[in-house]
Amino acid sequence: MVNAPDQLWWQRAVIYQVYPRSFQDTNHDGIGDLEGVLRRLDYLSETLGVDAVWLSPFYPSPDADFGYDITDFKAVDPRLGTLETFDRLLREIHARHMRLIIDLVVTYTSDQHPWFIESRRSRQSAKRDWFMWADAKPDGSPPNNWLSAFGGSGWEWDAQTEQYYYHSFTKHQPDLNWRNPEVREAMLDVARFWLERGVDGFRVDAAHWILKDPELRDNPPNTAPRPLVARSLGEYDSQLHLYDKGHPDCHEVFRAYRRLIDSYSTPEQPRFAIGEIHVFDWQEWAKYYGVQLDELHMPFNFALVGAPWQPEVVRSVVEGMEGALPHGAWGNYVLGNHDEARLASRIGEAQARVATLLLLTLRGTPTMYYGDELGMVNGVLTPEQIRDPWGKNDPALGRDPARTPMQWDASPNAGFCAEHVTPWLPVNPDYPMRNVATQLAEPRSMLNFVRHLLRLRQNSRALQQGTYRTLESAPQGCYAYYRSTESERLVVALNFTDQEVSLHLPSSGRVLISTHMDRNERFERELVLRADEGCLVALG
Repeated sequence: MVNAPDQLWWQRAVIYQVYPRSFQDTNHDGIGDLEGVLRRLDYLSETLGVDAVWLSPFYPSPDADFGYDITDFKAVDPRLGTLETFDRLLREIHARHMRLIIDLVVTYTSDQHPWFIESRRSRQSAKRDWFMWADAKPDGSPPNNWLSAFGGSGWEWDAQTEQYYYHSFTKHQPDLNWRNPEVREAMLDVARFWLERGVDGFRVDAAHWILKDPELRDNPPNTAPRPLVARSLGEYDSQLHLYDKGHPDCHEVFRAYRRLIDSYSTPEQPRFAIGEIHVFDWQEWAKYYGVQLDELHMPFNFALVGAPWQPEVVRSVVEGMEGALPHGAWGNYVLGNHDEARLASRIGEAQARVATLLLLTLRGTPTMYYGDELGMVNGVLTPEQIRDPWGKNDPALGRDPARTPMQWDASPNAGFCAEHVTPWLPVNPDYPMRNVATQLAEPRSMLNFVRHLLRLRQNSRALQQGTYRTLESAPQGCYAYYRSTESERLVVALNFTDQEVSLHLPSSGRVLISTHMDRNERFERELVLRADEGCLVALG
């Protein structure tokens, strides 16, 4: 494996997101658990070959938003394990030379959290100012027009104390008041707790929602066209969200988190934070690195998730991020997660391979979503099977289809849980043919393509730290780029069409991998790409 001495682990890593509820059930309740992640670590480290695991929430939760509505930030949900299980998982991850990133949920709590229970007892409660309470307007309506991202007003009336509280998401997730110094210290202490246990970093959930306009001004109506790379969010898109998130004061909070994280970093274990920042203006997005690169190590770059799958659009995303990166900053890409439709369902199974080649060869840190290495597609649920609160409000926006259980083998329930157990979401019916065991036995499978590509990346300095440059001569329907160091020059060529295209290159070369997994020949300057094919080639 190539290790670039001037790169930190998170700059050369491939991150793999595990949604614990859907990964592996071991206690026969139909819900994935930490012991299940432990049992599958060899798959992640040896079979697949990723470098870091991002673990979605495993904290105690009433499941109004399936783990993101938290009642205790310093504990493990008993259904998923114990702190001892977590510590063992972390040790085993480190023993395999991988890193662990956990979700740090900072914007809200569960309405069953002791802090909020105390806060809503009375207006005189010592915890009252820990949350966003406000009086009704004279006519009894909410304090302003702010919406919940999941639909409807963001304000919920509390009859006992006769005030509204604000929730950016479900009414069961009241937003914390980050303008209260006690809240800031309590939430910094949450991060401190997990850093003391040895985690390598955080994915900061809903990061730019933490601070809002202190005057609670109304959001103006949205009359602008939706950014090309942003998917529709239904009613939420009816407003310009100027005042209910992204207040400039949040940057000071990120600087405080960065100081804390840096204080725990050592040369052997540099700590890391990546933030969930849904901002599609590149200059605004780049601000979350900090003027002195003293805020988030990276804000998540979601532009490829919602981008129309067209070569000119994808190229504009890559060049947009490259152009916006502050000096010394490191970029990143993602094509799927627990909030988005499955990659193969969005762009088709053939192009999912092309997209994966793109993800794992661009300059920056890639994050993969569990199951995408198999080409998993959206599950199909009946109305009675919908669990996601967003999906219950608007089925078109539901996230359950992308959260169905991991497909390990062709046994009942895909090896996710025992045959006699009902999984929390139905297993996709295609699991007998689309699963880890079946694909490992098929040399040209999606899984074996990803495994081969990951090993090429691990042994290529050009892919880990080389420069990026667009290949301007790519034909219509194709996007191609160079990844280069002084001693290694690679070209990635991606055919977005169902027609053959020819690419003229400056020198001869050799195909290192094709998305079709059936060629490694040399060529003389002209590279022919078949329909829906991508190739990584070495020049010279």
